Amino acid sequence: MNINPLGDRVVIEPTKEKGGKLKSGLYLPETADKERPEQGTVVAVGPGKLLEDGKRAPVSVKKGDIVLFSKYGPNEFKVDGTEYLIAREEDILAILK
Repeated sequence: MNINPLGDRVVIEPTKEKGGKLKSGLYLPETADKERPEQGTVVAVGPGKLLEDGKRAPVSVKKGDIVLFSKYGPNEFKVDGTEYLIAREEDILAILK
């Protein structure tokens, strides 16, 4: 199934991390797999927010980016058994490189 988000929305596949040290150097507790994720990979990006003058403001992230996002900002949904999150661009806090 192809997911096409609208406006400035971004579809994210959450990262399933166990406790321990991540590649980024952050440490996660053993209970991390039970909490709502805060990191994931962008799988689809909307066309951007529609401005009052009719133009679109482009979204700052692109497909494949690994992002940090606010814990309770995105909405959860499942497609073909895979869990995704859909967030507004303002809920994305950083791009990890």
